[in-house]
This record gives sequence, structure tokens and C-alpha cells, in this order.
Amino acid sequence: MVDFAPVGTTQQALIRLNIIPRDQHCISRKNISDGALKVMSRLRSGGYQAYLVGGAVRDLLLGGHPKDFDIATDATPEAVTDLFRNSRIIGRRFRIVHVRFGREIIEVTTFRGHHDSGEENQPETGGNHSRQSASGLLLRDNVYGTLEEDAARRDLTVNALYYDSGKFEVFDHVQGLQDLKDRSVRIIGDPEQRYTEDPVRMLRVVRFAAKLSFRINPETAAAIPRCAHLLGEIPAARLFDEFLKLFLAGYAAATLDKMLEFDLLRYLFPDTSRYIEQDEQSLALVKAAMGNTDLRIAQGKPVTPAFILAALLWPVVEAHFRRLEEQGEPPMPAMHSAGQIAIQDTVNHMSIPRRFSQPMREIWEFQLRLQRRTGRKAAELIEHRRFRAAYDFLLLREQAGESTGELGQWWTDLQELSPEQRLEKVAGSNDNRKRPKRTRTRRPNPAP
Repeated sequence: MVDFAPVGTTQQALIRLNIIPRDQHCISRKNISDGALKVMSRLRSGGYQAYLVGGAVRDLLLGGHPKDFDIATDATPEAVTDLFRNSRIIGRRFRIVHVRFGREIIEVTTFRGHHDSGEENQPETGGNHSRQSASGLLLRDNVYGTLEEDAARRDLTVNALYYDSGKFEVFDHVQGLQDLKDRSVRIIGDPEQRYTEDPVRMLRVVRFAAKLSFRINPETAAAIPRCAHLLGEIPAARLFDEFLKLFLAGYAAATLDKMLEFDLLRYLFPDTSRYIEQDEQSLALVKAAMGNTDLRIAQGKPVTPAFILAALLWPVVEAHFRRLEEQGEPPMPAMHSAGQIAIQDTVNHMSIPRRFSQPMREIWEFQLRLQRRTGRKAAELIEHRRFRAAYDFLLLREQAGESTGELGQWWTDLQELSPEQRLEKVAGSNDNRKRPKRTRTRRPNPAP
């Protein structure tokens, strides 16, 4: 074990390098993609250091089979692109290089230094490009450093493990291996300072605790309530990217539980957060959506952010819809307006691209169309491109305990009939076509 002096203000603890030789870990090169091995080999041949780092090393040590492989190196982004013609530099907050091998992309990052490092410590092509807001939020972080500094600058100890594919060794600077054994998610350095630099780290703590089924280190957890408000400073577009990582990676249900435990959902969906705190049926709907999404991912089925967003905002949409109806607005215009209001209020906190907001509105408005059970138009709804998503959403509402007058079963039975039989069924039904009476508890309007 090799000791280093403290490096930078974000990591006050002493860095202790623990080198784990080949015979003391379970990582095998055959579980690493050829593209990642080629990148590391060429970087080493060019005189640079190169290590597999992050989630891939963590998952390999846990016996998993990672799909994404990230490389850390002391080569600058420009030096990396000089070595790989099949590469390009991306990013502004911290520049990285994507090296493409067919459909596979290997992400290569230059060792990060501390944003308070001196200019003289920076490579000539890199320079010190660190910038912070008045509150301490790290706005730009193109500061290069050493392997030890890079380890200290990473977010979580379990994601700060490095694998040398040339010597077959694992480098652990921040006791990440011990945290893996303890099944603990721990922020590197002082949690409050690290959250202040980048509040999204709180979402990452929650996400990895849910993904790995790990507990959160007490000090790491204790700082979240004190810093959660800083998520309000994060750009709406970046929060949408984090939303995708939180809820569309196969462990949405566990992530939701953690988000609610630390009261973080309100920084992405403030109105939804209020409703699910006050109404058990709203909570049941959102949880059902998360569970169904996880199941589809586990089964290899496609998922879309539009569906889970529609579920997350449905309690809000329904409340606005009910209010507009009571004011005398016809059902379909009321639903359309309710959806517009809910989306507009949400994008003030988290952006929603139009390619998802439009299908969301169609799913909501289709809930009214599904209440029609007579006439040719009712039979033809099954052929509509949005029918399947709307039908699944209807079943989700019923799964959460909402009374729909057994609409779900009716549409399930109709789909099993031939087109001719469907027309006969909708023509022969003597149902009075009124929208089913809701038996659910009245939801309060969102607090101002």
C-alpha cells in the first residue's frame, strides 16, 4: 500500500493506493470488449497511461458483464484524437473523446485534476479551464491532473477503481474495494462540498444505491437534505438526462423509493411529488408504472420515456382536467388543456423534448376515447398507432386501483375478436356510453 499526501480541497483524506495483483481479483480480459482493449493498448504504445475505470471495473469485480467501457488516461483529448482517426471530442463542462468501433463507443477521459490547481500544472494544450458559480457549483471542469488526483475527483468510491490491462492489476486509491465488500455507496471527499460542486451527485448516489442494492454511507446520506435545494440550479436539459438514467435503466421502482426517501423527486416533478404524498392511489399509479417499466426492460422489450412521463404526470393532469370540467369546459378540450398545463409547469424544472411530450398528450387524451364502446369508430381505435400505449396506460390506472367501469377488460376482449366480430360487438352493445363514475378519493389541487 502506497500513501500519497492529500490532493486538493475536495478530497481531504489521505489517498492510499492499494494495488491488487492478478491472482487476487476476478477480472478477466475476455469479459472486456475488444475495442476497450485496443484503445488501452494503443495509448500505452504511444507512451501514455491507460486504465479501464468506473462502472465497468465495479461490475466486473461484482461478477457482472458490463456493456459500456470507459478509459482514463494522461493523454489530452487532442492527443487521443491524434492516435485514433475514428474519434471525436465532445462536451464542454468536461471534454471527453469518443472512439468508435462499429456500433461500440469507447469513452476516453483525460485524468482530471482539482479545479483549484495552478496553471503551471496543466498540459499546454489543456490549460486551466475551471469555473464555479458564486454558490460553488462547478460550471466547467477542464482541468487535467494525475491518476491519483483523478481518483480523488471521481464521485463514488465504488466507481473509482482502475484496471491495468497490461499488468492485469486493479488500482484502488479511495477504499472502493472495501465499500464493494460492505455493499456501501460512499461519496469521495466531503459530501457537502462535493454536492455543492455538482448537485447531480446526489441523484447519482441514489441511483447507484438502487441499482446495486447497496446501502448509502451515513455521512453521504446525511448531507443530502442539507444540499437538495441546490438541484434547483441544475439546467432543465441536464435534469432530463438524469431522469432517463434514473428511471429507464431497469431499476426504476427501487430508484423511486430512494428518491422519495430523500425527498428528491420534487426537484424533477414538484406537483407529482405533492400528489403522491397526499394520495395513495397516485403513489400506486407511479409505482406501478415503475414496476412495469422494469419488467419490460428485463424481458428485453422496448420502453419509451413518453409512457413513464405520462404516468408520472397523470395525477397532475387529472386534477387540472377535473377542475376545467367543473368550470364547464367540454371533456376533450379540458383534457388537452390539462395536459398542456401539466407539461408547461414541469418544463420549468426539467425539460421534456417534443418527441416525448406529444405522445404523452395523445396517451392522456386517448383515455377519453377509450370510454366509447359503440359505433365503427370505437372498433377502429384498435388500429390507431397510439392505441397500444393508451390501452396499457388504462390497465395501469386499473392496476393502481382506479375505477374505470371495467374498461380494461372490455378492450382486452375486443382485441381478441376478428374485425367483423368487433363491429358486431360495438353495434350490439346497449351500454349507455357515459364515462364511468370515479370512485377515487378527490385529489387536492397543487399547492402554489
